[in-house]
Amino acid sequence: MFEREMGDCSSTLWYLLVVFLLVSYASAEDPYRFYTWNITYGDIYPLGVKQQGILINGQFPGPQVESVTNDNLIISVFNSLDEPFLISWNGVQQRRNSWQDGVYGTNCPIPPGKNFTYVLQVKDQIGSYFYFPSLGMHKAAGGFGGIKIASRSVIPVPFDPPAADFTILAGDWFTKNHSDLRAILDGGTDLPFPDGLLINGRGSNGYTFTVDQGKTYRFRISNVGLTTSLNFRIQGHKMLLVEVEGTHTLQNSYDSLDIHLGQTYSVLVTADQPGQDYYIVVSTRFTSQVLTATSIFHYSNSAGSVSGPPPGGPTTQIDWSLEQARSLRRNLTASGPRPNPQGSYHYGLINTTLSVRLQNSAPIINGKQRYAVNSVSFIPADTPLKLADYFKISGVFSLGSIPYNPTGSGAYLQTSVMAADFRGYTEIVFENPEDSVQSWHIDGHNLFVVGMDGGQWSPASRLSYNLEDTISRCTVQVYPQSWTAVYTPLDNVGMWNVRSENWGRQYLGQQFYLRVYSSANSLRDEYPIPTNALLCGRAVGRRSL
Repeated sequence: MFEREMGDCSSTLWYLLVVFLLVSYASAEDPYRFYTWNITYGDIYPLGVKQQGILINGQFPGPQVESVTNDNLIISVFNSLDEPFLISWNGVQQRRNSWQDGVYGTNCPIPPGKNFTYVLQVKDQIGSYFYFPSLGMHKAAGGFGGIKIASRSVIPVPFDPPAADFTILAGDWFTKNHSDLRAILDGGTDLPFPDGLLINGRGSNGYTFTVDQGKTYRFRISNVGLTTSLNFRIQGHKMLLVEVEGTHTLQNSYDSLDIHLGQTYSVLVTADQPGQDYYIVVSTRFTSQVLTATSIFHYSNSAGSVSGPPPGGPTTQIDWSLEQARSLRRNLTASGPRPNPQGSYHYGLINTTLSVRLQNSAPIINGKQRYAVNSVSFIPADTPLKLADYFKISGVFSLGSIPYNPTGSGAYLQTSVMAADFRGYTEIVFENPEDSVQSWHIDGHNLFVVGMDGGQWSPASRLSYNLEDTISRCTVQVYPQSWTAVYTPLDNVGMWNVRSENWGRQYLGQQFYLRVYSSANSLRDEYPIPTNALLCGRAVGRRSL
């Protein structure tokens, strides 16, 4: 039945795709890569307990997306679940194309038994990212996978090609299924402590990475969990950091790395130790109970298996993590996705046009636990905000429904949208007065992490900003009782999700949308609505303007 339905729609789908691609993409020389994914439920046993997982083509985690800078990705997603489904692309900027972002504020969910074809371009990007299911608590059931964007062959990379390239998707995991976790949140309480950690969908020692002695390997490590920061380390081996979410870094060496929710790091590891097996370890950070999971770093000439306890790592030390975060630096002489050096963009010499302070909080509203930004706890509208904006449907959202600064007032529920002008240059200060680490992500944009410190941010804090060689990334942490400041070029028109990567907090309101607007209404600024766009809510029956 599935095959017949897929065949029935294929001719129409291909016709629409060809027309859309010819109209939308002038650069015909950029290659196309085609993926067809079937989303199903399936039995998984990641912690030894049978659970209902979300599989992609029968896989958990899902298949890796392999691409090269400027590739066009055609990903046809068939939803064989019994509930709506969406996939979002953590870190893929969707240049001029928030229509493909895959969050409810921009896209209607794919109904059960239906399909939607994402048409993405990894325009002017390199590096390591991941995709995940964005609706409800689907992320707690799987449906995630890695994204690799390689540099074009004509662009030099600041290190020799590794012998192999490995992806590690690590994160906390619950033995309760996603619907039970959602019911807990809907009932007005926070998620419980996780039951364990996974590495590539498996518990301890469930995965082996085989290496040859003397060779160097690249590991792309993502924290795809729901609630906790992680520390990553490889027993007896140094890690040379080379890339963070699309930025080539100064190649500093680390014994272990803190990787916060939603973040991705890329390291080189040389198999320069005696030929045996070693632990790869992830463990939770800033938790009273420390969870640990291991995989095996296996030398092909190994004379012995792992033995003894895995090497310990940092646990609750915030200052240690803060200093490590400050050590991340941009490689100014390396080329990025284009041949010009990364240092040719002088981010620190640009005058900001807007300053925004965002403060998280954990209020009780109507007797239930909620989470808020500047006192506003986000509630989804009945229509995706991007569609409401495009079709000029009134009453779905209001610009200015979230203030630019903390108010100190009581929290309230609102479909919050912040207005911003295209080509503005924004300073955003994330303020965290709580006792837990926060992790923030902005779709469609890169963030130059210019400063972070403990205490209260003030204008005088700008004197400590790094305006020379900070990294840019899409997800940034904010330590307890601390602040983090970023500079963001608003160079991407669209409706963009700004969210906590702690998924319980995101679900209960710690998010909003940033509307980056251009009055020119030009195809040079934003692509038209896709011909295959799904319509729902008050957008049903509308036609493209």
